[in-house]
Amino acid sequence: MTNAAGRQALRRQLVWSRLLAVVEEQAQTLIRTAFGTPTREAGDLSAGVFLPDGRMIAQAVTGTPGHVNSMADSVLHFLRAFPVETMRDGDVYVTNDPWKGTGHLFDVVMLTPVFHGDGDGDGENGAKRLVALFASTVHVVDIGGVNAGPDALDIYQEGLFLPPLRFVSEGVIEEAVLDIVRANVREPGQVEGDFHALVACNAVGATRLRRMLREFGLGDLQAQGDYIIERSRLAMREALRAWPKGTWHNHMTVDGYDSPLDLHAAITVSDDGIVVDFAGTSASIARGINVPKAYTDAYTSFGIRCLIGADVPNNSGSLAPIRVVAPEGSIVNALPPAAVAARAAIGQMLPDLVFGALRQARPDRVPAEGASSLWNVRLFGGQPIEGGPNDALRRARRFNIVSFSTGGTGARPGKDGLSATAYPSGVRNVSLEILETQAPLLFRRKEYRPDSGGVGASRGGLGQVIEIENADGDPMVLSATWDRVRFPARGALGGGDGAPGTARLRHAGTVLRGKGRQVIPAGEVLVVETPGGAGLGDPAERDPALLARDIEAGLVTKHAATPTKDPAGTAA
Repeated sequence: MTNAAGRQALRRQLVWSRLLAVVEEQAQTLIRTAFGTPTREAGDLSAGVFLPDGRMIAQAVTGTPGHVNSMADSVLHFLRAFPVETMRDGDVYVTNDPWKGTGHLFDVVMLTPVFHGDGDGDGENGAKRLVALFASTVHVVDIGGVNAGPDALDIYQEGLFLPPLRFVSEGVIEEAVLDIVRANVREPGQVEGDFHALVACNAVGATRLRRMLREFGLGDLQAQGDYIIERSRLAMREALRAWPKGTWHNHMTVDGYDSPLDLHAAITVSDDGIVVDFAGTSASIARGINVPKAYTDAYTSFGIRCLIGADVPNNSGSLAPIRVVAPEGSIVNALPPAAVAARAAIGQMLPDLVFGALRQARPDRVPAEGASSLWNVRLFGGQPIEGGPNDALRRARRFNIVSFSTGGTGARPGKDGLSATAYPSGVRNVSLEILETQAPLLFRRKEYRPDSGGVGASRGGLGQVIEIENADGDPMVLSATWDRVRFPARGALGGGDGAPGTARLRHAGTVLRGKGRQVIPAGEVLVVETPGGAGLGDPAERDPALLARDIEAGLVTKHAATPTKDPAGTAA
């Protein structure tokens, strides 16, 4: 390499590192300014920078795959609605369209065009022009409708629907948009605050990007962005060469709403890319667990990227070799006006479905199944529901909270699964102290669930036990969106299944449904036991020292240390 080539390579690396810092500061600004706990405490968000043609260059490390990868689709929809030649400095655009956003109405996406040049008083290389787009997403705590959960029959029951709109025009907020939002949500202060946080985080990203362009003497991002995207595409192609070529199939049965649903995937790996085909998957249903295609694309590609090219930056280049095919009208390609509020219950299972197929190609690389779908505890009070004790509910203090909760991940080759860890979503558990300050709740217990991880040479991660009651002694409503109740995580290569999840009322002993709104009576304690991850490999091959350590720590009891395992129950 010549000195000139070396200097150019170093310069490109510096620009790339700075871009990562810019988008991470964008995300951290969103966390620090957001009003809602999903964003502020759990990190349920995304942030990224795009070229003016809509190709993603870089994303923040902070955020969830379901937001980041589907947000890349959102930017293209914004550009169709608002072509670049119509954009002005100071504009901001907004949508929560599930089919043009990130899959349900609770996720609000904003796009901000960034202009740079002499026109802003500090730019270079001619008149002010569009050089980049910043996009970000938050999960708002309420959007109206029947509340977060799977109970709606169609999208019209799920809340306020905002098609792509101009939210800020040349620096002036469109107050009519905020008026509509405030009039349709139960928590207007929190939701409006989150809208302003989205504007702020994109503005911070734009400011830092302009500073970077000035520092490096760049008129725009085009050449650097093209280089980053192309290098990422080539690196992903190189990673594919380490995998056998062929087609592998996997099938998974999930709980569904009233009855089980079947997920099928055929994955074809070639030198040119990967095709994932969901043909044979169950049809969409008249409940809110349907998945728009953008969300299916997001978690399918994430599952692949966890195994193939995991160290390659996530952008339009590395995503390009992955193609996802899903029959229209299926549960993983639901069409309007399908209900989609709890699309994560199905969508977050897709990495496990992908893993089961790719394990047949490289069993040494692939984890076992985990709890996967989040076990969020959604509780609200002061609001009547159909068939509820509505006089008592209306008298109770009004609140609406989400406690982000998780089960265990599947065992990994050579490593145990992670306990009480949100995979694949990546969100954090919310501090109980925060939740208790925001709602009349008392958390009596939150601890690991012993013996919930599947046995194996590598043990599955543990779920957790959570006990909650209304501190005022009033009734409240649970909106459950849980899976792995009837069909737990399956062990692989001889490993044992993870424990299924369950929820019950402690005093009455009533077992609750995995999905839907249910009343927690006055004075009752809600007990939630989240699922465990599955084991990997023959339990007889587990290191005795690791088993002894688990028993000593109380993660595994002596009684459950060496259960028998029916090989027919293992996953592919």
